[in-house]
Amino acid sequence: MAASTSSSSSSSSSSISSPSPCTWRYMTFTSFHGPDVRNTFLSHLRKQFNTNGITMFDDKRMERSQTLAPTLKQAIRESKIYIVLLSKNYASSSWCLDELLEILNCKEKRGQRVMTIFYGVNPSDVRKQTGEFGIAFNETCARKTEEERTKWSHALTCVGNITGVHVQDRDDEANMIEKIATDVSEKLNATESKDFDDIVGLKAHLTEIESLLYVDYDKVKIVGISGPAGIGKSTIARALHSLLSSSFNLSCFMENLISESNPGSSLEYSSKLSLQEQLLSQVLNLKDFRIRHLGAIQEWLHDQRVLIILDDVTSLEQLEVLANMKWFGPGSRIIVITEDKDILVQHGIKDVYHVGFPSDADALKIFCLSAFGQASPPDGSVKLHECEMVVKYCGSLPLNLHVLGLAFRGRSDDECNLGLLGFLCLSLSEKSQTLLYYLIGCSFLENAKETGNDLDICHPSGDLTKILADLAEEIGDDLDIELGQIFELANKAWPTLTRNGMEYLFELWFSKAEYNN
Repeated sequence: MAASTSSSSSSSSSSISSPSPCTWRYMTFTSFHGPDVRNTFLSHLRKQFNTNGITMFDDKRMERSQTLAPTLKQAIRESKIYIVLLSKNYASSSWCLDELLEILNCKEKRGQRVMTIFYGVNPSDVRKQTGEFGIAFNETCARKTEEERTKWSHALTCVGNITGVHVQDRDDEANMIEKIATDVSEKLNATESKDFDDIVGLKAHLTEIESLLYVDYDKVKIVGISGPAGIGKSTIARALHSLLSSSFNLSCFMENLISESNPGSSLEYSSKLSLQEQLLSQVLNLKDFRIRHLGAIQEWLHDQRVLIILDDVTSLEQLEVLANMKWFGPGSRIIVITEDKDILVQHGIKDVYHVGFPSDADALKIFCLSAFGQASPPDGSVKLHECEMVVKYCGSLPLNLHVLGLAFRGRSDDECNLGLLGFLCLSLSEKSQTLLYYLIGCSFLENAKETGNDLDICHPSGDLTKILADLAEEIGDDLDIELGQIFELANKAWPTLTRNGMEYLFELWFSKAEYNN
């Protein structure tokens, strides 16, 4: 895969970034209103965190004041994960609201993760500052400036849109606390994947797609990725899933959609159920999940912020069964991968990233990394311009470049030379290939006869120039390549062609021709 041009209908732009390496002083920082939760829910949460080996900043010794103390701000900045524990009276404290501002500021600038717990309060009341939560907020703001009110209101709206745990009176708190601790442990232990580090041009692709996804937008958004087979769409999407999945409540990369339906035919009802079962099984991480009707996705995911990637979509009907934007919770993102751009248009998907071919430089790098394990040809008899000819023959398609590169992996210089010759010959017309074979064959027979060396290393004789000219005269204007180039290809074979080398060349030549067809 390599860098490419792209087209989209989005005007927004952003870039994928991660915080600079940092040693966190605290694993978690919890923002809460003490009288509501300190001696109840929070004490149990802290105990479970201790059991799981999770450290939490403890503010017991800190004196409360009208403004955040510098030591508290420092603690927020040095914490890896923020847990905002929203209770009915959270907004009655300007201290809590200022903490929230600092937390969201660090999230924006340094990339820390924010988790939410709605303890006896409706997330909607937090977002809109309504109900008992809104009353407490209004009382606090009565003593403050309009500017402060606006900042706090915006912060509460933002945090209210972050999908989290909703704890109500009759819930099993012990069970929920254990689940929260497990979730925090998983996020703390998550390390950035290195699986895609060697993919040429990947960063440019991800940056372009992220600008279409606009992850901070709190509405549901669906984005398409299109391009020909072998261009790298699925690899890009997998890297995207690896990068972004931890920012969503639930996620899945769903492949093998083709096996669920026959192209060109309508989906049976049972196939539609099967597709939805496959999606929900992966999203919810439940084995052998079964549903009885096609409203199941909405039932299970309407209040969840999810990232869903659908790979190899081949029909509009598959999208109608799996990707209705009304079914998913606020902030969800659905990514559709397909070779058929018309399907995206028919489903009303306006934000589409088209994966283009890599530049010549990137295409060469893809081939060389697969063939030689480095970005350019190693010192030896394999020349740069010969590798460039192979790249040109492949049409710069990343999959072909990778497959061809692997054919050279671990080969000697002589074998690589013969392999390059075989691949380059495939760019000739059938008549030109016949001419080249004839030239090589005649040279072997003639030299073997004259030298008696039993087809060992042979070299072209002067008489073959006449043979070449005679054959060219017979072929006439139909010859699609300069005779000098054909002779040059044949000449390249002489230093390394032995009986085994010749067999290797023909085997490689014909097997590649079969693959190409």
